[in-house]
Amino acid sequence: MPCSALWRSERGSAPPARVELADDTLTADAAYRLACAGTAMLWRGDFQNARQLLQALARRCDNVPARKARKGVLQAAPKLTPLQTFNQHRLAQSQRARILAMVLIPFDADYSVPLRRAPDSRVACTEAWGVPAADAVASVASLRDLLGMTSAHEWRRRGVEIPALGESNNRIHPHYGVFSPVRGEYISLVANTKLPDTGLLPFVAFDIGTGTGVLSAVLARRGVELTVATDTDARALSCARANMARLHIAAQVQIVDAHLFPPGLASLIVCNPPLVARTPWRTH
Repeated sequence: MPCSALWRSERGSAPPARVELADDTLTADAAYRLACAGTAMLWRGDFQNARQLLQALARRCDNVPARKARKGVLQAAPKLTPLQTFNQHRLAQSQRARILAMVLIPFDADYSVPLRRAPDSRVACTEAWGVPAADAVASVASLRDLLGMTSAHEWRRRGVEIPALGESNNRIHPHYGVFSPVRGEYISLVANTKLPDTGLLPFVAFDIGTGTGVLSAVLARRGVELTVATDTDARALSCARANMARLHIAAQVQIVDAHLFPPGLASLIVCNPPLVARTPWRTH
């Protein structure tokens, strides 16, 4: 019987052109063939089995060279430039993401998952998608998106300890879709490098692409009077504001919805840029 549901995609991808119902009887090899052919699988079986299927698909994506070698179709790779190597890696990652996104999970209107042994996903989905509307309907999203949301919920609940913020009240709580500050080398650099003496008063810093606001928080704890933190992502702006309030430094950090630089002059500019997309872009 035909049915319909709201399509959700964190990658911003279009709904798949072909969807087949799948359950615990589907083998990993058959699922891999369907995904490579562009056919999505709407899961109707046990939730934990769907997770195992996704892991099996990931192994097949990661072992493509070995699989081709066994079939005798793998050719000697030509020597590539660093740029070509980077582009090739990004293309492979994009193809891997596309294949893994082909395992779909149904959601009820309240974000619960109507599958056997499914976890309670309502809080994690609400943090990522917002509170369900009064007229909300059933929806469909990739299992990979759901796993990302549940992992992000745990990051947000527990927070990430940042030693540079001191011995107490030193956790940053990432939101879904905002880079988690689990690598500390760039944080240590901002925490330990001598601040420049420009003579400008008050001492103002710009934090470009603030994300969670971790660098702004470090500067505030170092005594910087004002940091203007910019970002254009709504989730990042909300996350940074929440972290500044939780750390009691909102008076020292101004969160601004702006692309790159805000108006005015600064004595210091910090930025931890994300990995750039394979295709360059620019603004005018």
